[in-house]
Amino acid sequence: MYFDTHAHYDSGAFNADREAVLSALPEAGVSLVVNPGCEVSSSETAIALAGRFAHVYAAVGIHPEDMGDMAEGDLDRIAQLARHEKCVAIGEIGLDYYWDASHKEEQKALFVRQLDMALALDLPVIVHDREAHGDCLDIVRRYESLRGVFHCYSGSVEMAEELLRRGWYLGFDGPITYKNARKALEVLEICPLDRILIETDSPYLTPVPNRGKRNDSRNLVYITEKIAEVKGLTVDEIAAATMENGKRLFGIG
Repeated sequence: MYFDTHAHYDSGAFNADREAVLSALPEAGVSLVVNPGCEVSSSETAIALAGRFAHVYAAVGIHPEDMGDMAEGDLDRIAQLARHEKCVAIGEIGLDYYWDASHKEEQKALFVRQLDMALALDLPVIVHDREAHGDCLDIVRRYESLRGVFHCYSGSVEMAEELLRRGWYLGFDGPITYKNARKALEVLEICPLDRILIETDSPYLTPVPNRGKRNDSRNLVYITEKIAEVKGLTVDEIAAATMENGKRLFGIG
């Protein structure tokens, strides 16, 4: 059984068949899913989906790409949603200098406010870090007791080693199956088995052999197969370990 620790079933890409896809996952071997929100509306949808499906859990937060649409009171609403019994994390939060390098200070301020919220609520965080590795690391270094995952990890081996020393988890997605995945595979090689999470980031980042199609949690098998190949273990061993890792981080079961 697989645990997809990061999938966006609130996305409009699932409007035509969301209920059918989510209902089919347990029979397809996906027994747990965390759906992170990216602003208030998607966080509310994540909570609603978690309420309808026993195998779905939610995270809530404001993504750096959605910072420009924030309204007064949005962070208060996120904090309110975070108290729901099936909310297991604050996320997806972080820094993204790929899409917007002109508002770095505003992004960092929002990131810090949500990290503080996570600590106050005793929740882990799901971090988005795109071309902002140095600033992300500098900020999380300030939080010795913080726990969480760097989603779709794309930093260096050296940064990974520091995060792992601090007790963080690293998320691995479809890109580890791509031909240009050398750096991600180097990180995977040094990442201990008890700190690996598997993710799809559905509907994005579809793994080979389905790259180019809409992604969903049933593609976890291809990500798990690649990790098993790198680690010299079986698919079942990777699935079991990452299941336990996800449940441990998010306090499920």
